[in-house]
Amino acid sequence: MGNLPGPRSGHLGAVVKAEGLRFRFCGDLDCPDWVLAEISTLAKISSVKLRLLCGQVLKDLLGGGIDYEKILKLTMDARFESGDVKATVAVLSFILSSAAKHSVDGESLSSELQQLGLPKEHAASLCRCYEEKQSSLQARLRACSLRVNRLVGVGWRVDYTLSSSLLRTVEEPLVHLRLEVAASPGAPAQPVAMSLSADKFQVLLADLKQAQTLMSNVG
Repeated sequence: MGNLPGPRSGHLGAVVKAEGLRFRFCGDLDCPDWVLAEISTLAKISSVKLRLLCGQVLKDLLGGGIDYEKILKLTMDARFESGDVKATVAVLSFILSSAAKHSVDGESLSSELQQLGLPKEHAASLCRCYEEKQSSLQARLRACSLRVNRLVGVGWRVDYTLSSSLLRTVEEPLVHLRLEVAASPGAPAQPVAMSLSADKFQVLLADLKQAQTLMSNVG
């Protein structure tokens, strides 16, 4: 979606109005100016179409991808420009994912969105979609949080060198590891290869077991 849109001059009144307020779906912080600025953009769509838009954004957040042709059709009546369409997707993505991240219930989210200027019917439509997928979205966020890549597969081989000018002792085993990692779910796996002495492998294995124990305690 590229860079998130910033507040536009036509929306400055709303930005000033909500200054200093705290919102649970923002982690008990101020609502970002760009989000506040796009609330009036959401109000240009009917509440029914807003619910359908939320469905598309939730599908994307859950890893199913987004159908931009449907997005364009749903926003056609509002005569959105390209920037408006991108801003709509971005602000819905932020609201839904941030609310799930901070475990905000649908009723509270609806109340806060109305405080920001979203009409009651629109807030209700958005929150119905949110409540239907809240548990799935939270599970998805937990699975992806603090994860820089995903381990897809592991291959290993142990070589015993009978004689070598590079090793001080004969028959010293060498461990070859090949990790298949993906940057994100569904992304193609990339190989990461390494070779370690038996001693270094034992150190690595001990460190990994310790990290696994620590993460299990956190979870």
